[in-house]
Amino acid sequence: MQPEQIDVLVIGAGPAGTVAASIVNQAGYKVKIVEKMKFPRFVIGESLLPRCMEALEEAGLLENVLQQGFQRKTGAKFVRDGVICDYSFSDQFTNGWDHAYQVTRADFDKALADGVQEKGVPVEYETTVTAIHFNPDGSSTITVEDAAGNTKEIFARFIIDGSGYGRVIPRLFGLDKPSNLPPRKAVFVHIKDVNRQMDDEPDRITIVVHKPDVWVWIIPFATGITSVGFVGDPSFFEKYTGTPEEQMRALIADEPYIAKRMEGIEFLWEPRVLQSWSATTEKFYGNGFVLTGNVTEFLDPVFSSGVTLATVSSQIAGKLVVRHLKGENIDWNKEYTEVMMQGVNTFRSYVMGWYDTTLHTIFFADNQDPDVKRMICSVLAGYVWDTDNPYVKNHDTALKKLAKTINLRDSITYINNGFKDPEPQ
Repeated sequence: MQPEQIDVLVIGAGPAGTVAASIVNQAGYKVKIVEKMKFPRFVIGESLLPRCMEALEEAGLLENVLQQGFQRKTGAKFVRDGVICDYSFSDQFTNGWDHAYQVTRADFDKALADGVQEKGVPVEYETTVTAIHFNPDGSSTITVEDAAGNTKEIFARFIIDGSGYGRVIPRLFGLDKPSNLPPRKAVFVHIKDVNRQMDDEPDRITIVVHKPDVWVWIIPFATGITSVGFVGDPSFFEKYTGTPEEQMRALIADEPYIAKRMEGIEFLWEPRVLQSWSATTEKFYGNGFVLTGNVTEFLDPVFSSGVTLATVSSQIAGKLVVRHLKGENIDWNKEYTEVMMQGVNTFRSYVMGWYDTTLHTIFFADNQDPDVKRMICSVLAGYVWDTDNPYVKNHDTALKKLAKTINLRDSITYINNGFKDPEPQ
């Protein structure tokens, strides 16, 4: 049989794949998506950031998301020992969206995939890429296999790999390399959150510092269901024994901020585990392909960067692929890799600052500078490409300098108070 002829093959029907496919399709090119799984399917990454809404809007998929009635998210809240640091996306440095959404990912991803199909892009589910042969001109012949074991070939002028954790091209061509972030583990579950009214901010993600290097996510959905997860070094979880449910209930009982609210609460499924997720690759592009989303690099769930990096990388890559198909010479390193690494490295600095407690010092400081808080809020909103923001441009140094300034200020205050601890807040 002759291979099917298309312009662009997109691997993966998640947010990265659908955004890229829709942008290329809007330009009039023939696109197909192949997806290994059957949708809907479960995945984490349930709290979106405002920046990713811009990518969904440009891809023409925003309305598909809004129709789902997801929980509107207006900010992010951090809690440590009862002290709250609240960030509102309406009060940020960068001009952009002032809200996003908290989504059940099975429904969110299905809405995007359905939306791109409505635009005329076929999605072949339960279809695995088993081999790729690249030609000197960048075109390729891709062998795929369906759930019944049937194989076929597809000829494409270009490939966009948005396969997420599947990492199709990196694994086929040996491009994977280890992340510089240490391995961590997450234990998580969805609960029937009948006591949600006990929370003071039910419309946003809450991140609780359980221990200096262990934290809890609390993500309420519009359905009355809430996602709860504990993240930390794998060794932290070793003392929690028993069934997955017993372990999760013990974790909840050990965290005062949620212990009463979630005592005896109904779990909607057995708690799940994800660990050693951080990964990266040697290069983000090659002759005839570009990698987007988690295929390039996945950092950590703490600042909900995953979907934002997935959608924005695909927004950028999709437009570059269109220009490439039109015959333009693309400087992929400058226009794609360097741009994406600006965002990835900014988020990386904040992830590392979270785990080494630099950000704890900043978030829970007294008398925070409102201008600085707005700049940091923009990063938390996903605007990690706005280099007019000093806390983006100087992400690798600004946080540590700020934390040192806060510590010095507090030390001087401590001395001036005659070495007396400050009154409780």
